[in-house]
Amino acid sequence: MEDPQYPKMYLYRRLVQAKLFIDTHYAEPIDLDNIADEANFSKFHFIKLFKNIYHKTPHQYLISVRIEKAMELLRSGTPVSIVCYAVGFESLSSFSGLFKRIAGTTPSGYLARQQKLRTQRAESPLAFIPGCFAEKNGWLKKTQF
Repeated sequence: MEDPQYPKMYLYRRLVQAKLFIDTHYAEPIDLDNIADEANFSKFHFIKLFKNIYHKTPHQYLISVRIEKAMELLRSGTPVSIVCYAVGFESLSSFSGLFKRIAGTTPSGYLARQQKLRTQRAESPLAFIPGCFAEKNGWLKKTQF
């Protein structure tokens, strides 16, 4: 007797394979045809299944992965123009617009904020450590509330 879950698991594995393809190749010029081919689905059926599982279309997911990777690179201090092309965008203006829409700030604003935080951490590291942890390790004097 055949397991009734087998077809669902097979479809799910193919969708996960497509998601992993996006996660791996986000910086390359991939499109819906490439991703749907990876899962062996027609692109219209693939969009429907992907959205049901991940609550985003494949394109929305690709954009979110690219923006997340861009945030990582900006946190490390990489210049905005390098980040733009490193995560797969072809236009600095489209990258900046999408980044601002998703992150709520421009890439250069995000980079400046990250650099400011890095400077503050270097100048006063205890300000970024919870007081109870610092007190337990003897880094702060015990105080009365």
